[in-house]
Amino acid sequence: MTINPLFRWGLAAVLATSASLSQALDSHDDTQADWNKASEIVQAVQPPNIPNRDYLITDFDAKRSDARPAIMAAIEQASADGGGRVIIPEGKWESHGPIHLKSRINLHISEGATLLFSPEPEDYLPAVLTRWEGTEMYGYSPLIYAYQVQDVAVTGKGTLDGNEDSEFHPWYDKQRPDMDALRAMGAAGNPVEERQFAEGHFLRPSMLQIVDAQRVLLEDYTIKNSPFWINHLVYTDHAIVRGLKVDSMFPNNDGIDVDSSRYVIVENNFFRTGDDSVVIKSGRDYDGRQVGRPSEYVVVRNNDMGGEDGIALGSEMSGGIRHVYFTDNILRSGKAAVRFKANLDRGGVAEHIRVRNMTIESFDQLFWFQLNYPGELGGNYPTVYRDLVFEDITVESTGSVLEVYAPEGYPLQDVTLRNITIKKADDLFVLDNVQNLVFDNVKINGNRVNGQLDWK
Repeated sequence: MTINPLFRWGLAAVLATSASLSQALDSHDDTQADWNKASEIVQAVQPPNIPNRDYLITDFDAKRSDARPAIMAAIEQASADGGGRVIIPEGKWESHGPIHLKSRINLHISEGATLLFSPEPEDYLPAVLTRWEGTEMYGYSPLIYAYQVQDVAVTGKGTLDGNEDSEFHPWYDKQRPDMDALRAMGAAGNPVEERQFAEGHFLRPSMLQIVDAQRVLLEDYTIKNSPFWINHLVYTDHAIVRGLKVDSMFPNNDGIDVDSSRYVIVENNFFRTGDDSVVIKSGRDYDGRQVGRPSEYVVVRNNDMGGEDGIALGSEMSGGIRHVYFTDNILRSGKAAVRFKANLDRGGVAEHIRVRNMTIESFDQLFWFQLNYPGELGGNYPTVYRDLVFEDITVESTGSVLEVYAPEGYPLQDVTLRNITIKKADDLFVLDNVQNLVFDNVKINGNRVNGQLDWK
């Protein structure tokens, strides 16, 4: 086997070394305590407390050609009364601009209702405070937005439609200069008030973004044609994301971004997305490290995922990610089933991540640790990924099983693959800098791999 900076392990090498490697593996720790902790997190998450009062938008002179004035009037009245449920009834309604939620409000999209957002960017001004790919700024308002709220919900079996003809969609090809400018301002620590990226700029807003909140429920609605990230929780403590149907295939269409948020449950959702289905983040580069808010105590369970990638951590994770539990999810097809990303601009630590009981159909890569993800700043802030366990997983087919790319001196550490059956794999391993990689009853193409490996 030729020694290269990159370690490529073929099937013959696995068969030749598996017997000797197995001697290095005497036992494994019982992870039941981890899953007890996941159950404790689920029990600890607090739902919103919203009064049982209804405000029908037709009582506020809602017009189908633009229901936004009536929706906002109903929200104002409900808020003045101490909170309640603002109901969008059956039928197609347009909104010529964003819906801004307030505390103790449940925006309810009834079954058979569609709220179609207007395609003109100028409708989403004035600018609001957002976090765009991990950096705070002022930009176009998300289509549904809440800031500094408590006890908020978006519910109902209706549809939120970002509009397939939205003028935001082509901005993907225009955004690079603004992306670079924002990232440079964040890295330099420019005051957030100076980071103005609204009119004349091309950074697309999220479909739904909730910033600095406590007790949030997102439940049951269908969402499509998002201009950017789809459901985005920022600085949110205690959130439940349940029963959503997300079918949106435009660029950067993540299904749910849990971003510097704590005590979050993501369960029983259907994701078909143009990017990651479920992704955990915590800010970008210097700006993310200064904010310093991790994502932690997150449980992702019983979801049906398909899109470019399945589950992801990063690459915006400078505030840290810890105590995240994925269990009983189905991953259908795409580029990478599990994709963890970072680079030398980021910093931060991702640790104590547990993944179990997954059924995976067909992906180009099964496990992809891309810790050399492209950066722009030439930084020297390595991200540490450590203490990860993947267990009880069945895979129908994959291109490659495991690819690891970590910067020199900062290996991927303490990763266990346990009780994993891969029925068909075209390629096996590409390893560049890993420490304490453990295979425990891993079956690939009918062959068993056991053992412990360092490659630094």
